[in-house]
Amino acid sequence: MSRLLQSLSRETRDTFFLVGVVALTVAPHLPRLPLWAGAALALLLGWRAWLAWRGQPLPGRWLLAGLLIALVAAAKLSHGVLIGRSAGLTLVCLLLALKLLEMHDRRDAYVVFFLGFFLVLTQYLHSQALWVALWTLACVWGLMTALVLAQMPLGQPHLRLAAREAARTTALGLPAMLLLYLLFPRIAPLWGVPGGASTGLSDELSFGQVATLATDSRIALRLRPLPGSALPAAPDLYLRGPVLSDFDGQIWRASPPRLSHPPDALQPQAGPTLRYEMVVEPQRASVLPVLEFDTARPGETWNLDGLTLRRSAELSWISARPITQRLAFAHQASPARLGPLAEHPSLRGLRTLPPGLNPRLRDWVRPLAQGRSPEALVQVLLDHIRSQPFEYTLNPGVYGENSPHAIDEFWFEGRKGFCEHYAAALTVALRAAGVPARIVTGYQGRDAELLDGWAVVRNSNAHAWVEYWQAGEGWRRSDPTAAVAPERVRRGERLSPPPTVLQGAFDAIDPSLWLQLRRLGETLDLRWQQWVLGYSREQQFDLLAKLGFESPDWQALGQAVAGVIAALAGLSLAWMRWQQRDADPSLRLQRRTQQWLLRAGLPAQAHQSPLHWAELARARPGGEPLAAQLMELEQTRYGTGHPALGGGAWTRLAWLRRLRRNCMGLRH
Repeated sequence: MSRLLQSLSRETRDTFFLVGVVALTVAPHLPRLPLWAGAALALLLGWRAWLAWRGQPLPGRWLLAGLLIALVAAAKLSHGVLIGRSAGLTLVCLLLALKLLEMHDRRDAYVVFFLGFFLVLTQYLHSQALWVALWTLACVWGLMTALVLAQMPLGQPHLRLAAREAARTTALGLPAMLLLYLLFPRIAPLWGVPGGASTGLSDELSFGQVATLATDSRIALRLRPLPGSALPAAPDLYLRGPVLSDFDGQIWRASPPRLSHPPDALQPQAGPTLRYEMVVEPQRASVLPVLEFDTARPGETWNLDGLTLRRSAELSWISARPITQRLAFAHQASPARLGPLAEHPSLRGLRTLPPGLNPRLRDWVRPLAQGRSPEALVQVLLDHIRSQPFEYTLNPGVYGENSPHAIDEFWFEGRKGFCEHYAAALTVALRAAGVPARIVTGYQGRDAELLDGWAVVRNSNAHAWVEYWQAGEGWRRSDPTAAVAPERVRRGERLSPPPTVLQGAFDAIDPSLWLQLRRLGETLDLRWQQWVLGYSREQQFDLLAKLGFESPDWQALGQAVAGVIAALAGLSLAWMRWQQRDADPSLRLQRRTQQWLLRAGLPAQAHQSPLHWAELARARPGGEPLAAQLMELEQTRYGTGHPALGGGAWTRLAWLRRLRRNCMGLRH
């Protein structure tokens, strides 16, 4: 590879390098671009590399203008507009590739560099993950290396030399960046910045939806108990998400918000309060999953990082929009009983079913409900699941494809399903018997091992269970999954999907290697979120308190920022002076000599040599000793050296003292 680079001309090599850096810069944006735009980018970059390889001239201005018009028109057709994040990203990527075909002078190269830096920043509009920061460093280093090469117009400097200079320049700016990051005022954004792709639960539920999540091992949330608290065991770890009450025969949805709430919707019970902190990844749902239960009443609001959450009648925290940003917060959970404890109008709709659907299950359950309490009926239904050949599987087949009676098909024929199948069937059976019931979705269980002190809950821990109402008791939880797959609930386990090709390769080497690498990556990502993305205004004020500010506030923060800017300016000035210093000791000695000669009255100029100064000294009475000493400096600067100046700093200092005496011996 090194020989190939050396065989290329300077222009070809630098062009190949710049095209590669641009390709690295646009690569993470490709999934968000239209397919035609990705293909156009590949063709434009390949065309530019081919022209450099063949030594062909760049295309003419009219051809480029035609390409520009065609690409802009295609972007308009794809996005409908030319202004906006998606359309703007497409245009910037295409314009960057087009500009590579128009690099006739250094100014055009600068446009490419600055467009590249801008494109790097736009990635943070979509994700702020750790890999984005590492990719940013690589792109900035590559663009800086290309910029350094553009500043070396002569010869053929080695790429390694330019990369080293670019790394040094970038490293010089890191301390300033770090200090300003720590101290610059942190103002809440006008909108949430997404932390990545939204996954996890949604506000609706249909057959197969939770089963799809069961193969997703990405982290949904992390939680850690605060001092004095302990997390529940995995079987008892239920995180409450969307509560689904409306059913149309195929899809379960949350009911519209109610204006009136039962006065006894939440009945606190005796028991310890669990205080914990949580980091929730972006969700598709508008409900924030939290541990059951907290003490907030229906109708209360909670402002969390610019997101307003409202406490629903079902005791969920609901936002007006999906939670598309990463949230970190502290919360608490306490034992409670959900009301109402007596009959209430809000229960009426929780007994209804779509008319005419699933008649077999309705007819089957009604005799069982005669003379039984809701609790006893639930027990009969769970015993039926245990005694019949029901299976818990990720691939149950499709129900309701040939008829609208999907629940009947599952309960009497297929008998294979995931948690949402059993929860839906149990809820329909209870409603058919006149018992108020609803489905609750959320997360159940967690990883067996803590990750840096945090309990990890993954998308594959997504779960659905049932809540039914009993007079005098209120709402009670029933998890039918425990009847068909008790290990799933008892240990908080999740079904393991088949390993990927990469995971299988690691398992062939060491079965535990894949898990170790995944845990390492997740630990690094957690630290990144805590120390960088989670750095808040409160932590900023805590830092100021540690620096000696008694009552940190915005004024103290401004003083700290001003002090940092002043210190950085002073260090920059000192560095510039240091860079301007004479690296050659003999040159520094010559400058000091000129200063003494000027004081002695000799018109010594900086551009003159010591030989010329010696002639000026001989023209003065008593100047012969000074002239002889100046010839020593001449021999040192331009000859083979002189013994009087062959030592170190102390020798040069003694030489300057002798120079001062000889200057004082001049007679005017």
